[in-house]
Amino acid sequence: MKATLGNKEGNKVEFTIEVPEVDFEKAIQRAYLKNRGHFNIPGFRKGKVPRKIIEMNYGVEIFYEDAINIVLPEAYNSAVEELELDPIEQPNVDIEELEKGKPVMIKIDVEVKPEVELGDYKGIEVEKVEYEVTEELVEEELKSVQEMNARVMDAGDREVKEGDLLTIDFEGFLDGEAFEGGKAEGHELEIGSNQFIPGFEEQLVGKNKDEELDIVVTFPEDYHEESLKGKEVNFKVTIHEIKEKELPELDDEFAKDVSEFDTIEEYKTSIREKLESEFSSKEKIENENNVIDAVVDSAKVDIPEAMIESQLESEMHEFDHNMRAQGIGIEQYFQMTGSSEADLKEQLRPTAEKRVRGDLVLEAIAEKEEIKVSEEDIDMKLDEIAESYKQEDKEKFIKDMKKRDLTFLDTAIINQKVIELLLENVKYK
Repeated sequence: MKATLGNKEGNKVEFTIEVPEVDFEKAIQRAYLKNRGHFNIPGFRKGKVPRKIIEMNYGVEIFYEDAINIVLPEAYNSAVEELELDPIEQPNVDIEELEKGKPVMIKIDVEVKPEVELGDYKGIEVEKVEYEVTEELVEEELKSVQEMNARVMDAGDREVKEGDLLTIDFEGFLDGEAFEGGKAEGHELEIGSNQFIPGFEEQLVGKNKDEELDIVVTFPEDYHEESLKGKEVNFKVTIHEIKEKELPELDDEFAKDVSEFDTIEEYKTSIREKLESEFSSKEKIENENNVIDAVVDSAKVDIPEAMIESQLESEMHEFDHNMRAQGIGIEQYFQMTGSSEADLKEQLRPTAEKRVRGDLVLEAIAEKEEIKVSEEDIDMKLDEIAESYKQEDKEKFIKDMKKRDLTFLDTAIINQKVIELLLENVKYK
């Protein structure tokens, strides 16, 4: 088999494969042996008809198509390896010359992974992200725990005020007609939660239990439902219950009730330590992402549409999985948001493009820096996975995992090594 590189325009590559006559003859014979049982010719038992007799009756080309299908995969893979190509889609195949006694000439057109022109990636400057745990943040966290442990009590006959928990019925009307999704009964609403569109909750303040009222509000211009964007609507509302929260005292007894600590000061210290740990992780992730973004922005790469489409499919599957985890099917999501699959794809497209570009740039840096994966790297990664999944018998887990295809680990390890290289050489402003 001989491969010859032809035209190359952008990411489109054309090459020719020459399959020797002897190799094609072997493929024809394999095709004959595979298909001879399908022929019925008088004077011969089924499956015993000689190849020459079949060719005399049906033409010498009778087995050519099957022979091409037999010889092409191996010839294509050999050509791709020989020419050092990295295809990203199924090739277009054109049989240019197929004649008995001559080599078979096959022309291939295929899109390949693009070349990346790297910019500066060592010593690149970025703003450093830092988060400070203030006393105000600690108090906010403490107040959040206080809210979660509040007692809910009937407010009696007094008027609605900020922070109250209401049970209401409501129905919305646009131009005198009830609109879809604008009605509910027994709905629970906390005043001040901003659960409804602006202006709705504020108009409930000062009202009384069992009161029926009209609330006029205007939907925002960026509202997801097209028919309601910027429209003034009327809600008929009935207040059935008014409840209030009784917050516990923030003292040592509270600390004992909600934590493992004996004093409120010890509990505050633990909150501060928790926030510091969370902020440290957040800083690390954001600084890494900022460095990667800066390096990717400095590189030049023409991303093929096929790679974007492939990543888009992955993004769609991930989005669908996340929705289902929340108990919402993708079709239900489309109904709720008044959108379609095409709208979602357009929404996810920038993320898909960014991920493809980032992967290509990190891969190009790994190749330039000759970053490889060792057996020790694999063992360490598998050990991490075993720890995260709390495997009791880690040795058995690692041994079983090594029987599988671990290519996905190679990519993850190499990317992490590249990121570590970038962070070692970054200059923070």
